[in-house]
Amino acid sequence: MKYACSGLLLVLALPVFAVAKPKPKPTTFYPADNQHIQYTGRIDFSNAKKPRCWAPGTYFAARFAGPSCAVVVNDEMLWGKHNYLEVVVDGKPTRLLLTGKENTVTVAENLPGKEHTLTVCKNTESNIGYLEFVGLRCAKLLPPAARPTRRIEFIGNSITCGASSDESAVPCGKGKWEDQHNAYQAYGPTTARALNAEWQLTAVSGIGLMHSCCELPYVMPQVYDKINLRENLLPWNFNRYQPDVVTVCLGQNDGVQDSITFCRNYLSFLQNLRRHYPKAQLVCLTSPMADARLTAVLQRYLTSVVAQANAAGDTAVHRFFFSRSYTSGCDSHPSLAEHQLIAAELTAYLKSSLGW
Repeated sequence: MKYACSGLLLVLALPVFAVAKPKPKPTTFYPADNQHIQYTGRIDFSNAKKPRCWAPGTYFAARFAGPSCAVVVNDEMLWGKHNYLEVVVDGKPTRLLLTGKENTVTVAENLPGKEHTLTVCKNTESNIGYLEFVGLRCAKLLPPAARPTRRIEFIGNSITCGASSDESAVPCGKGKWEDQHNAYQAYGPTTARALNAEWQLTAVSGIGLMHSCCELPYVMPQVYDKINLRENLLPWNFNRYQPDVVTVCLGQNDGVQDSITFCRNYLSFLQNLRRHYPKAQLVCLTSPMADARLTAVLQRYLTSVVAQANAAGDTAVHRFFFSRSYTSGCDSHPSLAEHQLIAAELTAYLKSSLGW
């Protein structure tokens, strides 16, 4: 018998196998007061579950296991503005803008390997409001790496804050003032990382030694002992952070002043610092964005101040003059690329003078 198959469509029913998606690994919430989280900078721990910081460059570090991590932070939203963060996972930095009052930010996902490092730094300064750390979520929080044995404090104004330096997201003249802030990539933290040191930024935009700009009602000698420098609030305990080196970068907002008055105020400020930091090396810096006239004036002032301090018996007071002016960022401030050059100058000087 013959069978005709023409015109027939034979359909074979094959079994369909669903590809199972890997289940995400469970995570645990670790509150901000967990002993494995390392904090550096001027932080208000009056509520240990929600430590607050205002100063730019304040940061915390942690180690975690697993492929993902999320950070839970609250933003004061002062003036309705949001803080920027620098999030560094396994050495790779990313700049993030917070979007709400309460934020859960996924800072890492699908990471290869078992163990990872995390640093979260406040990129914006006191005038943008506080940052309140609530905790982080990951598979497992690990004991932290040993802290660096070296510590540096950088005292200054908007340059030290890293203001007006970063055009990666918003160009100069666009967006809001804080859109170009990047404290993590500023010269101070960059210098500290090059020297394997912790850093602390004691800095406020517009501030001066004896004259501040931009309607700021305070000068640095009034607020350097506070946690919230911008509002001159919350006393700081200097025993929490004893630096090996303190750099002072003031004078840009003062401008040209009477030499006797300026030098007297500067020397008095150094003497106050010495009372808090009996063992630190104090380094007086010229302003990296000063024009030729102000640079020449600051060089004369600082030469005199350091000579007076040394003559009075404090031989751990020094001066360093930057080689040129750096003004290619927004509002004639140093750009991110120039902050790297400023840091390279300062790093070389500190290495040479301190033997680091």
